[in-house]
Amino acid sequence: MNKLLIAIATTLSALSLSLDAGAHGEAKPLHGGIVQVADDVHYELVPQGADVSLYVVDHGKPADATGMSGKLTVLQGTSKSQGDLKPAGGNRLLARGVTVAAGAKVVASVKGADGKATTVRFVVK
Repeated sequence: MNKLLIAIATTLSALSLSLDAGAHGEAKPLHGGIVQVADDVHYELVPQGADVSLYVVDHGKPADATGMSGKLTVLQGTSKSQGDLKPAGGNRLLARGVTVAAGAKVVASVKGADGKATTVRFVVK
């Protein structure tokens, strides 16, 4: 009887965890980039040559990036580069003149239209 109760409790616990993990949806890239979630908001980092786009999706809906701003910091080995994140239409912020290569660590400091600051970290594979 005890083994049966333990098995049921374990199954229910695992089911509860998997439901919680999917409550806000999977963090899937929509633009071929790397997705991280911070404060229930999805941020997708998309390197594009010498520019980097950051797409913002809030609870499954594209966020209006018009009033957003921020800074993108790229750490590649011993070198560090930075670029300002500026609205680029829709839910996209853009940092020009910043190159992101494999192995880089990227930190996006984003300030929302409401003034709230969020820090998002990415590791480029």
